[in-house]
Amino acid sequence: MSMSRTMHALVYEGAGRTVWREVPMPRLRSDTDAIVRVDAGTICGTDLHILKGDVPGVTPGRVLGHEAVGTVEEVGSGVRTTSVGDRVLISCITACGCCRSCRERRYGQCVGGGGWILGRVEDGTQAEYVRVPFVDTSAYPMPVGLSEEDVLMLADIAPTGFEVGVLNGRVGPGDTVVVIGAGPVGLSAVMGSRLFSPSHVVAVDVADGRLDVARLLGADTTINSRHEDAASRILDATGGLGADVAIEAVGAPETFALCAEIITPGGRLANIGVHGRAATLHLERLWSKDVTITTGLVDTSSTPTLLRLATHKQIDLAPFVTHAFSMSEVVEAYTVFADPVRSNALKVVLAL
Repeated sequence: MSMSRTMHALVYEGAGRTVWREVPMPRLRSDTDAIVRVDAGTICGTDLHILKGDVPGVTPGRVLGHEAVGTVEEVGSGVRTTSVGDRVLISCITACGCCRSCRERRYGQCVGGGGWILGRVEDGTQAEYVRVPFVDTSAYPMPVGLSEEDVLMLADIAPTGFEVGVLNGRVGPGDTVVVIGAGPVGLSAVMGSRLFSPSHVVAVDVADGRLDVARLLGADTTINSRHEDAASRILDATGGLGADVAIEAVGAPETFALCAEIITPGGRLANIGVHGRAATLHLERLWSKDVTITTGLVDTSSTPTLLRLATHKQIDLAPFVTHAFSMSEVVEAYTVFADPVRSNALKVVLAL
């Protein structure tokens, strides 16, 4: 393998501080590893939570990022199904494939060295190269017919919205679904809900640009909570009953409280958002309503299904990509991504 001994990467230097700088090239550490050249990456809302200090496990010096597509440059001696030269989708979740959680397809809870590790406890994908542990079970071949940008949307946001929002919320035919937060993951939940024939999908956000995309992806009603009383609008539209499924896709006490306020008796509240502050659970109001509340980290067990749906044009991933930067412009890309009301940013693509 012929390459320089250093590369450039986005390095976390503490709350609110990152720098694009030279770092050592990753090396194989296990026979199931691969070294992948990052062809394109992106920024996740979770990365913004890291910068706010909401994810204390991330320490200064960590290379950020957990979403990428790339080309395999080197593989360990134990790698069986991935070859040098393969183009792959690098999942946000790493799976050892052998532990109890992985055998139950709960890869996000892997206890064999996987789970959400890239960009958190292992150097991530906002770099020129990345080490991918357990590559055979943690990366997916690039399908024919999909663009790099489309496949990149399947690294994290699409399976997160689908699994933690739609599947955990048990969206079904005829349901009224309310998605609070029309960022990329919330929009993925809007799109994924439509696969189960709900009667009505409502999207709530503070940015009109994001609400426009929500309508494009299947929302019947959109509410700008900066200008309207979202709870009143939702309750009025449902005859006072509220939502069968409320999906929290922000990660704030206020939006969790809104979901709890508008859930119907027997309803399901699916929390997706990453919470850095305590949220109050009003059991004195909810205990008699037969409400189910779910939380979760994405497992990416749905990634193969979503890849097939995208390949056959049953889901449309193109509306998610709004901005493109070179990888070396990643600090500027963070500024744009972090201010969606002004920039109308959804997902930014970082290409080498």
